Amino acid sequence: MVPIPASSHGGWLPDDPQYRRITVSLFLAGLATFALVYCTQPLLPVLAAGFEVTPAASTLSLSVTTVAMGVALLFYGPLSDAVGRLALMRLTLLAAALLAIGSAFASSWVLLLVLRAAVGLAVAGLPAVAAAYLREEIAPAWASAATGLYIGGTAIGGMSGRLLTGLVAEWFGWRTALGAVGAMALLIAVVLGLLLPPALRFEPTPLRHDELRANAHRMLADRGLLTLYAIGFTTMGGFVAAFNGLAFRLVGPPFGLGVGAASVVFVTYIVGSFSSPLAGRLAARHGSRTVVPLSLLVFGAGVALTLADSLPTIAAGVMLITFGFFAAHGTTSGWVTARAAAKGRGTGMAGSLYLAFYYFGSSACGALAGQAWSSGGWPAVAALAGGLVLASLALAVSMHWVPTVPSRPFTPPQP
Repeated sequence: MVPIPASSHGGWLPDDPQYRRITVSLFLAGLATFALVYCTQPLLPVLAAGFEVTPAASTLSLSVTTVAMGVALLFYGPLSDAVGRLALMRLTLLAAALLAIGSAFASSWVLLLVLRAAVGLAVAGLPAVAAAYLREEIAPAWASAATGLYIGGTAIGGMSGRLLTGLVAEWFGWRTALGAVGAMALLIAVVLGLLLPPALRFEPTPLRHDELRANAHRMLADRGLLTLYAIGFTTMGGFVAAFNGLAFRLVGPPFGLGVGAASVVFVTYIVGSFSSPLAGRLAARHGSRTVVPLSLLVFGAGVALTLADSLPTIAAGVMLITFGFFAAHGTTSGWVTARAAAKGRGTGMAGSLYLAFYYFGSSACGALAGQAWSSGGWPAVAALAGGLVLASLALAVSMHWVPTVPSRPFTPPQP
């Protein structure tokens, strides 16, 4: 049997090979997950024309995925608390990749929506438990930075999914574009299965009614956690509303870009891969209560810039939106798991609840963005996104009056 380094008893440190395997694996997994979820966003005008549906209806190709994710997250979190994180992450990402490839062959709008919903049900297994897994396996001093790196992978995934589908669709059609994203995710699922080391710090919580009820009470009766869940809803709602509206704004007058050229705006997502780890490090030094509101101010400034009828100014605004969003989301995600861990068992449930609110915000506000675009164009979409950011900022500021929860010492699992 290979000896386990002493550092593993308190979580893996950056000098440990296992730390690097975990962070690389979760970075790639985040990339694949969010490429699968958001790959239809730049295709909304193409899908609306191809299936002869309205702009508002075309947003369902994204909303059904995120609604299904939100529902599935409520089950995956408690399940992972009982059976472990590793197998769930590996199997669900593999299933989601195969379903995504299948969606490229959808013969009708209804069938495409069914397959996109199935992708959401499957792919939820990874984000449901990733933050809890990192909180367990990485040394506490480095857990926020590792979570930020994972969220950075989701930023790259959001960019890759949107950019890849937009450019491939321009030349080969939307079916080939969706198939390409599915194939990329399939490759990453295989890599994930090979790289992730065994979990050493996982403590199973039996799937008993009393245990689930106790966990649910801890994770739903805490004012701080409820506020963080609401931040997830409003922040993600504003982000998806803005990008759904941009998909239509850039292909219409006065810009008139093709779907491939319009998708290049999503290259700005690259800043999210830097802002999330940076915010994680700043949160470790200055506290999440300071970093989250500042990140949301950057987000709001970006929304304001997009009101200009200038492509360079819009690109700058999108960069600020992306920077602020991923910094806020990465920090809030780590904040949820840290607060939940301090309250006792059920960190998987807390992470799932946060992401359920997060994706319900995506679904509800993404659909509202389609209605806003139809009724008032980009100013209406910007007002929707900006209002959600202001609500999120108010919630984040209110956390200054929520008492902290003392950290609980880690007790190694008994053999």
